[in-house]
Amino acid sequence: MFSNIGFPGLILILVIALIVFGPQKLPEIGRSIGQSLKEFKKSSRDTIDEFKDEQKDKKL
Repeated sequence: MFSNIGFPGLILILVIALIVFGPQKLPEIGRSIGQSLKEFKKSSRDTIDEFKDEQKDKKL
């Protein structure tokens, strides 16, 4: 889906985001997106580990 955006498309998206949100709000938005991705990654890793542990218990 996003593989055909390219560099000019990415620049255009960033410029539009800068116009819409303003320069003061953009770092805050980026920070919150980063924290959300970090939490999602952590929870998915925990879920996968839990699933693997259950599979080990079933085999024993």
